[in-house]
Amino acid sequence: MQEEIPTGQGALKENSSEVVQPFLMGCGTKEPKITQLCLAAIQRLMSHEVVSETAAGNIINMLWQLMENSLEELKLLQTVLVLLTTNTVVHDEALSKAIVLCFRLHFTKDNITNNTAAATVRQVVTVVFERMVAEDERHRDITDQPVLVQGNSNRRSVSTLKPCAKDAYMLFQDLCQLVNADAPYWLVGMTEMTRTFGLELLESVLNDFPQVFLQHQEFSFLLKERVCPLVIKLFSPNIKFRQGSSTSSSPAPVEKPYFPICMRLLRVVSVLIKQFYSLLVTECEIFLSLLVKFLDADKPQWLRAVAVESIHRLCVQPQLLRSFCQSYDMKQHSTKVFRDIVNALGSFIQSLFLVPPTGNPAATNQAGNNNSGGPVSAPANSGMLGIGGGVTLLPAFEYRGTWIPILTVTVQGSAKATYLEMLDKVEPPTIPEGYALSVAFHCLLDLVRGITSMIEGELGEVETECQTITTEAVSSPTQSSEQQELQSTSDQMDKEIVSRAVWEEMVNACWCGLLAALSLLLDASTDEAATENILKAELTMAALCGRLGLVTSRDAFITAICKGSLPPHYALTVLNTTTAATLSNKSYSIQGQSVMMISPSSESHQQVVAVGQPLAVQPQGTVMLTSKNIQCMRTLLNLAHCHGAVLGTSWQLVLATLQHLVWILGLKPSSGGALKPGRAVEGPSTVLTTAVMTDLPVISNILSRLFESSQYLDDVSLHHLINALCSLSLEAMDMAYGNNKEPSLFAVAKLLETGLVNMHRIEILWRPLTGHLLEVCQHPNSRMREWGAEALTSLIKAGLTFNHDPPLSQNQRLQLLLLNPLKEMSNINHPDIRLKQLECVLQILQSQGDSLGPGWPLVLGVMGAIRNDQGESLIRTAFQCLQLVVTDFLPTMPCTCLQIVVDVAGSFGLHNQELNISLTSIGLLWNISDYFFQRGETIEKELNKEEAAQQKQAEEKGVVLNRPFHPAPPFDCLWLCLYAKLGELCVDPRPAVRKSAGQTLFSTIGAHGTLLQHSTWHTVIWKVLFHLLDRVRESSTTADKEKIESGGGNILIHHSRDTAEKQWAETWVLTLAGVARIFNTRRYLLQPLGDFSRAWDVLLDHIQSAALSKNNEVSLAALKSFQEILQIVSPARDSDKPETPPAVNVPVPVLLGPISGPSLNRPFVRTDSIGERLGRYSSSEPPVVTDELEDLNLWWAAWNTWYRIGSESTKPPTTFDKLTFIPSQPFLTALIQIFPALYQHIKTGFNMDDLQKLGVILHSAVSVPISSDASPFILPSYTEAVLTSLQEAVLTALDVLQKAICVGPESMQIMYPAIFDQLLAFVEFSCKPPQYGQLETKHIANAKYNQIQLFAPAEWVALNYVPFAERSLDVVVDLYQKTACHKAVVNEKVLQNIIKTLRVPLSLKYSCPSESTWKLAVSSLLKVLSIGLPVARQHASSGKFDSMWPELANTFEDFLFTKSIPPDNLSIQEFQRNESIDVEVVQLISTEILPYANFIPKEFVGQIMTMLNKGSIHSQSSSFTEAEIDIRLREEFSKMCFETLLQFSFSNKVTTPQEGYISRMALSVLLKRSQDVLHRYIEDERLSGKCPLPRQQVTEIIFVLKAVSTLIDSLKKTKPENVDGNTWAQVIALYPTLVECITCSSSEVCSALKEALVPFKDFMQPPTSKVQNGES
Repeated sequence: MQEEIPTGQGALKENSSEVVQPFLMGCGTKEPKITQLCLAAIQRLMSHEVVSETAAGNIINMLWQLMENSLEELKLLQTVLVLLTTNTVVHDEALSKAIVLCFRLHFTKDNITNNTAAATVRQVVTVVFERMVAEDERHRDITDQPVLVQGNSNRRSVSTLKPCAKDAYMLFQDLCQLVNADAPYWLVGMTEMTRTFGLELLESVLNDFPQVFLQHQEFSFLLKERVCPLVIKLFSPNIKFRQGSSTSSSPAPVEKPYFPICMRLLRVVSVLIKQFYSLLVTECEIFLSLLVKFLDADKPQWLRAVAVESIHRLCVQPQLLRSFCQSYDMKQHSTKVFRDIVNALGSFIQSLFLVPPTGNPAATNQAGNNNSGGPVSAPANSGMLGIGGGVTLLPAFEYRGTWIPILTVTVQGSAKATYLEMLDKVEPPTIPEGYALSVAFHCLLDLVRGITSMIEGELGEVETECQTITTEAVSSPTQSSEQQELQSTSDQMDKEIVSRAVWEEMVNACWCGLLAALSLLLDASTDEAATENILKAELTMAALCGRLGLVTSRDAFITAICKGSLPPHYALTVLNTTTAATLSNKSYSIQGQSVMMISPSSESHQQVVAVGQPLAVQPQGTVMLTSKNIQCMRTLLNLAHCHGAVLGTSWQLVLATLQHLVWILGLKPSSGGALKPGRAVEGPSTVLTTAVMTDLPVISNILSRLFESSQYLDDVSLHHLINALCSLSLEAMDMAYGNNKEPSLFAVAKLLETGLVNMHRIEILWRPLTGHLLEVCQHPNSRMREWGAEALTSLIKAGLTFNHDPPLSQNQRLQLLLLNPLKEMSNINHPDIRLKQLECVLQILQSQGDSLGPGWPLVLGVMGAIRNDQGESLIRTAFQCLQLVVTDFLPTMPCTCLQIVVDVAGSFGLHNQELNISLTSIGLLWNISDYFFQRGETIEKELNKEEAAQQKQAEEKGVVLNRPFHPAPPFDCLWLCLYAKLGELCVDPRPAVRKSAGQTLFSTIGAHGTLLQHSTWHTVIWKVLFHLLDRVRESSTTADKEKIESGGGNILIHHSRDTAEKQWAETWVLTLAGVARIFNTRRYLLQPLGDFSRAWDVLLDHIQSAALSKNNEVSLAALKSFQEILQIVSPARDSDKPETPPAVNVPVPVLLGPISGPSLNRPFVRTDSIGERLGRYSSSEPPVVTDELEDLNLWWAAWNTWYRIGSESTKPPTTFDKLTFIPSQPFLTALIQIFPALYQHIKTGFNMDDLQKLGVILHSAVSVPISSDASPFILPSYTEAVLTSLQEAVLTALDVLQKAICVGPESMQIMYPAIFDQLLAFVEFSCKPPQYGQLETKHIANAKYNQIQLFAPAEWVALNYVPFAERSLDVVVDLYQKTACHKAVVNEKVLQNIIKTLRVPLSLKYSCPSESTWKLAVSSLLKVLSIGLPVARQHASSGKFDSMWPELANTFEDFLFTKSIPPDNLSIQEFQRNESIDVEVVQLISTEILPYANFIPKEFVGQIMTMLNKGSIHSQSSSFTEAEIDIRLREEFSKMCFETLLQFSFSNKVTTPQEGYISRMALSVLLKRSQDVLHRYIEDERLSGKCPLPRQQVTEIIFVLKAVSTLIDSLKKTKPENVDGNTWAQVIALYPTLVECITCSSSEVCSALKEALVPFKDFMQPPTSKVQNGES
């Protein structure tokens, strides 16, 4: 047979009929063997494509016969298939015949044939359509418009179709006919047909060749007119059927749904909807509504299952769903198909839980019997068993006792149906429990996934397109293209608006149903994976709603997640109040059915992983968290993290929930706001399982990341977040009021975290953020407060360290904004907050101090805001900050802030919590002043610049520039502020502070005062220094005199400081001294000021009040200050160079040029220059300083002050008691010592009145006694004749005066007498110490009593005035020696006064307090007289000395014949020395007085003679012992008197007779007296017999005898002519009497008698003449 095949294929084809013929005949034999061979051969031919159309027709006919004979059925099918697939020659009737043949074979009894035939039919149908597709391909290029067949009802009108298309059309049309049980038009010869097969074929065509129907109108028409009605008709039994409804209700028996058809119909519907939706909009609406109805609870289970599967197929096609939405939901009168589908799914799921599935009776109680459900129906802790007991739980949903397992039905995103594929089943299958639910569950998930990914994709596209368009529009150069761009932009906009409407409708349509279903499932889920999926769906929906701005739906989904995170029935108001109220318990109507939103049931059998306390005001019991809660929480975190930008107001919900969860889990905030697992201290009720313990760090981490991601949010979203956190925080604050329970710090911590990560745009959220935190800082709950402060300070620090763009240094506004809350914190009174604030300042200083710039006033303000009552630690911290500022940052801050630094430092000085701080702050002020000094020039420049700017601003605004000390230049104002602050500290209540501040104030004025403008000194003097003095004086005078026991703690206080008064005294001293020093050292600056003299008066007034204060320390110091200001060198006169002020290291204005500051070793030249200023005093033109007169006025003012101080202080008080104040010796000394210096300046005008005043003061001062407790230190021991310093001073004062008088003009010399008077008054003190008022003093009278009296308990001790008086006497003598001849001295009877004064000690002699006194008096008298007597003689005629002579006589008399008795212990040598003094006096009389008797008044001479007479007779003293008697008679003295007497009597030729008579009288008296004594002695001697005579008598007689011998000696020496004869006679007359005495028994008398008798030998010669003497 092989050989017969020709080589030419074409030729074969032409003749194929003939070629085929034999084989056909062979088949006709019906012989199996031959038939098989022939069929094989024919197949061969066909496969080589050498069969023509006619041949093919013949072959088909032959096959038909074989079929009718039921021969080789399989071979037949095979042959048909080969014939139709290898070529396209078979058409029309032949084709239809071949197809029918296959159908007929399908319905044979043989199973194999059946199946093979079925397969062949399917293939043949496919081939027919494939041919049509190929044909279209071929003719695609020749596009002839097909004629539109409108409304053509003739189904046979297929004239326009091409051959293959026509075949396909006829075939498809007949398939519809057959399914509809009608006769076919084209497939002639069909005997039987099944609907199921027909539906399958329809489905495969529709599914495989959708383009045929879409491209050809004829086919579309078939779809619309034939297929859809058919489907709807076939569906009717399913629609009408109600499960369990009684048949009686409907008249005709309802046909029961038939599973195979129903299932196939659903498949067809799926294809129709999927492929031809656009053609069949209306029909699809019906199909979809049907599908929805099939889900009803009263439909059979299997029907519901396949319906769900069909719906699932739709749900995985989001674009399709979108079309539904556009076509139905968005059209006005159309069914809301899309919404219904979703709601139907929801209701379906709910129905499964609420209505036990009747279709499967086992299912109702399966939970009870089924082993797998065992643990679930166990008690509530079954979940726990699951952990420990290793029981594996089936994934399932469980709700209110209904337990439904979850089956894995399909991979996500693909709708792989199970029951829709059961084409071989005739009976409805039993659906396993949970299958339908699982599919429905997947539907929901796929629906959500599909919609969201689609919409988000499109959204993304739109956004990017918009961006590209706008950028292109911006960059496009040409006009035309711009217009195009604008055009396209507007198109774009329209397109977007349309799209957005669709998206919103889709979401709006489906969210309620979805939420209802998902919430229920979430609550019922017991499987982690299922839960995860549900949550994911809710999350994606929430995010989508957020993106589309659908607030209600967004909040609803978020609420659902939030509710899932919290324990059931947890009282959280946010979830129940906001949008949730509109959702929960509201039923959504779905086609008349009501779908309830189901609240979570409490008996979900979940594994409990944590037990904690709910966050509530009233403590409630504990609440439990299950693993599902934690899972929800993580979803919530995820949502917030990834979709924060679209959350908007729902942040409130999210954060509130997180806050509660964090609280229940016991997470507490740590640094930076991150939450860490807290200590279990917070409540023993917090129990965490290990499972959750490992989760906590993760959760905490996610929480942190969530807020970190806020940096990617746009500004609006960020504000939503901040607002939500703030309102949460406010709630937490409300809860924490009035109880000390641990508050929830979640919000505060997260605000901090959010602030930290958004530093780059901190400005937009700073105000709400810090404003809220400041409120938190004021909360009464300490923990809350502490965290508020922690958050605030961390934010401020972070803000300052953050690398802003532009940097803070160039963005001052931002810097101030950042620092402002720090300042606001100062209004909060809680110390813990303030401490945080200050610690923050300290850290800012340490890290940012250099770059604070305009922030300085704020920072300093914070330190300065600390008040005294705020506790030591606060003050200490604030002070630390200040110290840091002063030590490190003065140079970096703007100079305008320096004044604030001064104020703040001063305010710390005034804090009385901690003394050390006050003292250190004064040290800081000193450092600040030093800094001002060093950087003076730069500071001044900067301040002047600033001042100018402010001045300008003020002028523009029309206001007056107001700053302290205004007229002064700004730099000086800075100094004045510093001085003023120190001045305030100088009157602080604490002595140590006052002392330190005072020292600092005066040091700094001293050291740095040179920098001030000259005019500023005025302010310094009046506003600073005098103001300070006033305040100190006032405080000192009113200070308390109570004794202070101790200085706090156990510090002992020295007795000199143990009262407030004494402590203030020290301050007064310091202040006054300081001011005085400034006046002294800066006189050259101060004097040119206009009111220097007024200032001088005020200063003197202060000195006076201090000097007169009843405090030794103050008064003495006042005088020291007085001394200091008086040592001033007067300023330079006309062209003199200015003298150097006294040695104080002050730059002296001498030359222009570099002037070295006192504390610096570097030249310091200022530009406005100090030099220039000094130019005012030191340039070549004479400085305009005060003239002589004004200068004198100052000194006279000083003199008046001195006088007032002196007279007031030394005036004795009227009454005395314990507390009487008596000025101290050092005070008085200092007072008097001032006079010499003062006098130098006023001597020219010093007159007698002033001298009088001075005298009064000197006298009073010397009279003041010493208190007994001071005496040992002041009084010299009695034996040393030393003056106290006061007495020295007094004498010095007088000395200065007398020296001045000495060199002064004549007019001054009239003051001499006054000085003498003063000195003589002092001399009197030697014998008569002065009285001090009525005060009784103990005198230290004698050396003997010195030691005893010194420590006698007298209150007051008078001084030993002897040395003073004696020194005064010396001075008198010296002075007199110099001035004896001065007219004034002569006129004022000075000599007489001296004598008069000396008379007192001379007359007292041995009774004087000190023996030295009378001796000195004698020697002084001698000296004075030796000078004064010649003067007196000189002036004898004038009578100026008349009154002196009697005084002198009396003085001699009183001294030489003193009434005082020498002391017993006087030694013989002493006595002899004293006698020699007496002798000296007599000698003076003999040399200086008697020779000049004629110039001297007679009476005086008489008195002298009488005295000499008296002296020449031995004065006797009865106190001598026998042994001494011979020496104790003043023999030398008597002799001297005698000789003088005699000499005077006889030697003077020129005497008047009268005088001679006086002397003779004296002699005769003397001699007569001797005679009498002798006679009496002899008489007594005789009478007494053996008894010795009394001692006196013996002595007397011895005296007389000695006198006689002396007289004879004297007479012998005298010239004979001078001796009166009578005298001789009287002398000789004595002789017999003397001889009579020889008998006396006393040996002493005898020896005296011998001496008396011996001289008489000279009378033993005869006289030469008898002439009477005196008459010849």
